[in-house]
Formats: sequence, C-alpha cells, structure tokens
Amino acid sequence: MWRTPKMLGTDFYVFLLAMILAIGLLFLMVWHLIMLDELKNDYRNPVDFCQNLNRLVLPEYGVHLGVTLMLLVCGFWFTFLFNVPLVAYHVWRYTQRPAMTGPGLYDPTEVMNRSQLNLHTREGFMKVGFYVVSFLVYLYNMMVALVMALT
Repeated sequence: MWRTPKMLGTDFYVFLLAMILAIGLLFLMVWHLIMLDELKNDYRNPVDFCQNLNRLVLPEYGVHLGVTLMLLVCGFWFTFLFNVPLVAYHVWRYTQRPAMTGPGLYDPTEVMNRSQLNLHTREGFMKVGFYVVSFLVYLYNMMVALVMALT
C-alpha cells in the first residue's frame, strides 16, 4: 500500500538551517586556526592577519546570534540555552577589545605577543569544539524531527 507523505514540520527546517550554519562557522574557525598558525610560524605578517580576520569577526558573531535567536523564537529551549553562554562570551569579548578605529578584535601591534597568540589559539580550539558539538546536537534534532514526521 502506498502512504501519502506527511509534511515536514518547521523543526526539521530550523535544525537543518542551524546545522548548515554550524558547518559554516566550523570551517570559519578552522580557517582562523590556520591563519593563527601561519602567524605564529612567521608565514604571515600581523597587519595582513588582522585585516583578514577582523573582517570576519562580526559576521561570525552575527550568524551565531541569528541561530540562537532562531532557536529562541521557535521554542527550542535546550538548544537555545546551550548557545547562550557563547553569545554572552562574544558580547563580553567584543566589549573588551583593544581600542581600534574599525570593527574587529585583532590589533596588529598586540597580536604577536606570545600571551595573545596563546589566548587566540585556545579560544579558537574551544570554539571549534563548541561548533562540532553544536553540529551534532542539530543533526540529532533534525533526525528526530524527520523520524517523527515520517512515522
């Protein structure tokens, strides 16, 4: 017997979009870590490094904030609360940035300090871990929504 297919709910599409954006943020953070390694090994100069990465700070923060707000509006409280600490950290980090004329976090005069490089590297690895876990949570929730819609 043929069954008529059910429509997928909004939860499937919300987690699909969140998963795709998490993949984008994950690739962005891996690229960030590669740039930090190039800077640390003296393959890239600090001014070029700062120009490239400062352009991507606000888009990263905006995408993550957008995903978090989308989860809040759609009522997915667990995943929303899972994302809130990183949003709060992004707000704190941006308010504590060095005095600069343009947007961004990285100052060419301070980025070569060993303590700053270690801080940025640790921060990058923590964000990669967070985005990997986020991707897995979104993937699981998307699969649950798909199974619920098809049964």
